[in-house]
Amino acid sequence: MREYRTEELAEAAGIPVRTLRFYRERKLLPPPRREGRIAWYDEHHLARLRTVAALLERGHTLGGIAELTVAFENGRDVGQLGELLGIGWSEETPVRLTPEALADYFEGEVTPENLAASLDLGYLATDGEEIVHVSRRLLDVSSALVREGVPLSAVLEAGRAVREHADAMAALFAELITTHISQDAVPRLRPLAKSVVEAELTMAMDRLRPPAQAGQPGQPSQPSQPSQPQTPSS
Repeated sequence: MREYRTEELAEAAGIPVRTLRFYRERKLLPPPRREGRIAWYDEHHLARLRTVAALLERGHTLGGIAELTVAFENGRDVGQLGELLGIGWSEETPVRLTPEALADYFEGEVTPENLAASLDLGYLATDGEEIVHVSRRLLDVSSALVREGVPLSAVLEAGRAVREHADAMAALFAELITTHISQDAVPRLRPLAKSVVEAELTMAMDRLRPPAQAGQPGQPSQPSQPSQPQTPSS
C-alpha cells in the first residue's frame, strides 16, 4: 500500500495542506503512522478525504461528517447511518462491506477510478478497512448490470445522469405537495410520487420497444394481398 507524506496526501486529495491539518485536528482523519518526526498517510487516509469532499459537496457540514466518523469508529449499527448521512426517512438500507466483498460484487471492476466516482456520487463512504454502500437496492442493481456485461464506469455515469433527473422530479413533487397541502405532508405522500415515477418509467420503456416484426413466433402475420385476376388465354 502506498504511503504519502503530508504534502503528497494533500496534493493527491486536491486540498491545501492547511485544510488537511484542519481535518486532522477535527478528528476527521485517523492518526498517521509516525516515523520520527515524519507523518506517513496511506490509501485509507486518501479515501477518507475523498469521502469528506463528497459529503461536503452534498451539503453536509463538517460537524455532521465528524459525527459520521465517530459512528464508524464506534461501530454504530449501519442502519443508523441513513440519519447521519441526511437521508432521514429513506427506504434505502446502507450496507457495510469489506473491500473483498465489494470486489466480489463487481468482478474486477473495482478500480481506483470507479471508487473515486462512487465516492463522488455518494454511493460509497469509507473508513479504514470498512466500506459502506448507501443503498442495498442500488448495490444489487449495479452488480446485476455488471454481471450482464455493462462496465461499472458506464453504470456510474448513468447513475450520475439519473441523479440529476431524480433530483428534478423530487423537487417537482415536493413543490406540488408543499404548495397545495403543506411541507409536513411530503413524507406521508411520497409513496404517491414514487408510484407516478414508476408508472411513467414503465410506459417510457414500453415506448422504446421496437414495433413487432411480421413473421416472428407468436406475432400475427400480415394479411396476404388479394391475387390479381388472370387474363383468360385464347
